Amino acid sequence: MHIKQLSVFLEDRSGRLTELTRILAVNDINITALSVAETADYGIVRMVVGRPELAKDVLEKAGFSIGLTDVVCVNMPDQPGSLYRILEILTDEGINVDYMYAFSNNDVALAVIRAADIQRVTEVLDRNRLKLLSQSDIYQL
Repeated sequence: MHIKQLSVFLEDRSGRLTELTRILAVNDINITALSVAETADYGIVRMVVGRPELAKDVLEKAGFSIGLTDVVCVNMPDQPGSLYRILEILTDEGINVDYMYAFSNNDVALAVIRAADIQRVTEVLDRNRLKLLSQSDIYQL
């Protein structure tokens, strides 16, 4: 099961992240997960949102450069070793993780994973009986 992730390229300018979140808020688009990475000249905001296609449209109209990427979101117990177990499974299958971000709340941890062959990641994690979040688990209806 894949979900869509937005990658937003931001100029290194005060208030740009605030503007991005304002646009999502006024369009009733919920942010489920967010990661911000920086370089010398710009930042990359990676987000899982409730309405990815709408978010892409409204942000592009506001002048943001957007990419839409397939990722996997895996559900795991919030306990030591859970992430290790998932990464060990992927490593044993020869899968390189391009990037990931994770968070936990109320005994549940979630990791958003991006790899070159996202279909293979899905198959491997499914085969190992790991719970993957679907679009309906995340997206706003």
